[in-house]
Amino acid sequence: MRLLYTLCGLIIALLCSQNLYAQHIRTIPIAKIFTDSTAKKPVRDTIVLSPTGKPQKDLYDLIAEAFHKNTKPAEDSISTKPVISIVPAIGYTLVSKLAVVLSGNVAFRTGPNSRVSTIVASISYSQNKQFSVPVQTSIWSKNNKFNYVGDYRFYVYPQSTFGLGSNANVANDDPMSFNFMRFYETAYRRITGNLYAGIGFAFDDHYSITDKGNINGTVSDYELYGKSSRTIASGLMYSMFYDSRDNAINSSKGSYASLQYRSAIKAMGSNSNWHSLTVDVRKYFKFPASSDNVIALWNFDWVILNGIPGYLDLPSVAWDANSTTGRGYIQGRFRGAQMFYGEAEYRFRISANGVLGGVVFANFESFSAAPGTRLQSIQPAFGPGLRIKLNKVSKTSISFDYGFGRQGSRGLFVDVGEAF
Repeated sequence: MRLLYTLCGLIIALLCSQNLYAQHIRTIPIAKIFTDSTAKKPVRDTIVLSPTGKPQKDLYDLIAEAFHKNTKPAEDSISTKPVISIVPAIGYTLVSKLAVVLSGNVAFRTGPNSRVSTIVASISYSQNKQFSVPVQTSIWSKNNKFNYVGDYRFYVYPQSTFGLGSNANVANDDPMSFNFMRFYETAYRRITGNLYAGIGFAFDDHYSITDKGNINGTVSDYELYGKSSRTIASGLMYSMFYDSRDNAINSSKGSYASLQYRSAIKAMGSNSNWHSLTVDVRKYFKFPASSDNVIALWNFDWVILNGIPGYLDLPSVAWDANSTTGRGYIQGRFRGAQMFYGEAEYRFRISANGVLGGVVFANFESFSAAPGTRLQSIQPAFGPGLRIKLNKVSKTSISFDYGFGRQGSRGLFVDVGEAF
């Protein structure tokens, strides 16, 4: 049985170590983690015991046991010494098909009691000829007074669009292709407790944009909206967030809320003036309270307040920061000036040692079409999922979700870490 666990784990780790959706990158340390002996008190990141006191295991433990090697008890913190992981992989998603990936991350503390800082990067090439290089950083100061967050990306990205609004028909498939460059940098300062506020700069450049028109011969919404071979959105961002989660990678209690106001203005290089607002609210609680099972709730709203953004700058499913909205639909399936999204998920343990877990989820979304139009029909999706514990200290799991949406939409979604 141990050997079967190990073989499955090795295959899974090689096949599924990175989600390949555009804009997806996670601040997740997946290497073994060590404690900082200079801290006056250990900085606990997670608990490696179940509520009943049973030691938890992960794929590292199963592999070691299969080869009859003793494993040392896992320390429960990340040290000031950088921990580096580099993982070659093969992946598969609805939008990319088969892809090869080289991903890596660095996790460290700038001080003994500071929050975990991360640098995460990957490079991938897919069967659909999609090339992507995303890099994301989150650097905390020694006393957690400041948090510097960066998001930098380069994509060569063929991807279909299906029109505007949540009433868009899947038959209106318009194959597109574009290159994409992003530079985001935000500096946050602690206001009080877990509340932070910051200001940053946002730059998005979509260029070499082409499309073939709707394959069913109808006029595409992209053509009606206004085609352009290049669109630039450049301006300032004003952000606030509150974070009381026990673990940002795999939360079991607490809450998270963020508010981001973005401006795109001609004076800073944009093609047009427009403004947007993004609201992200998450809540987690154990159910039953004495178990490790968790109910997770998520609301994500993305609204163009005024102006006319470029077509590819409009809110779209799975184009949120981590590309995890809308499990059950392909990335870019719905797009519009307003996006309202909600999701609920129940996470539960399958094996007593914590290696295997499961989820069931349901989500819904509604989009308007062009700016100034009303919200359209609510589009639901749901599905089950399997979790395999990759690291018991950071509580990082390999996630397999199978989502079902409307109009025959369905497919497998593979990721490292939870959707939210």
